Amino acid sequence: MQNFTKDQLAEFNGQNGKPAYVAYQGIVYDVSASKLWKNGQHMRRHNAGFDLTADIQAAPHQSDKLLRYPQVGRLQQDHLPQRPMPAWLAWLLTANPFLRRHPHPMTVHFPIVFLLADPLFVFLFLLTGNRNFETTAFHCLACAIFGLIAAMATGFFTWWYNYMAKKMGPVTIKITLSVLALIVAVILFVWRWNVPQVITADDGANLLFLVLSFAFIPLTSIVGWFGATLTFPLEKE
Repeated sequence: MQNFTKDQLAEFNGQNGKPAYVAYQGIVYDVSASKLWKNGQHMRRHNAGFDLTADIQAAPHQSDKLLRYPQVGRLQQDHLPQRPMPAWLAWLLTANPFLRRHPHPMTVHFPIVFLLADPLFVFLFLLTGNRNFETTAFHCLACAIFGLIAAMATGFFTWWYNYMAKKMGPVTIKITLSVLALIVAVILFVWRWNVPQVITADDGANLLFLVLSFAFIPLTSIVGWFGATLTFPLEKE
């Protein structure tokens, strides 16, 4: 049983004829014989040569899948931060295992839809003059605010539970832009609530309102893009 550092483990990435090694809870496994690890990649999102302890905790299967492969060594462990879990939360996750993986994917689609629907209905109102489209846009804003709060809460939980809340570029971008989107949504909702005719005002305020409303399109697209890269990382040529 060889002792591996992270740098040494990274050399066994399953490419260019090298074996494919992965680590889980300090044990290094040789998964080279698995057809699911062809060229050192599994399901187009996990790469050999890495410690997959956090990834397997979020996987749809149990860690016993690794037991069928040879153990070739031990990985030198860093001192990872502890994640004290409240007793009620531990009970909830034990009773409902799906909560470990699915809450964020289940909730994140709602704010995406409503944030994109708001500028869509605003555009239809400008195009047709039908006030019903503007009213629908206002309702979409309200739903987007509630959806964002739920998605951000489950997102923080997933980040803490699966990744020990470690610094990650995509997560940092998602948090920053999601908070910005929530602030903009609240501003537009309160503004429209107090000034129902703001979109048709001729004092210049309507232009600012429209710019903020249509800003949801790039904001949502960027957040969605980086969220997707966490689930389906880009393939390196």
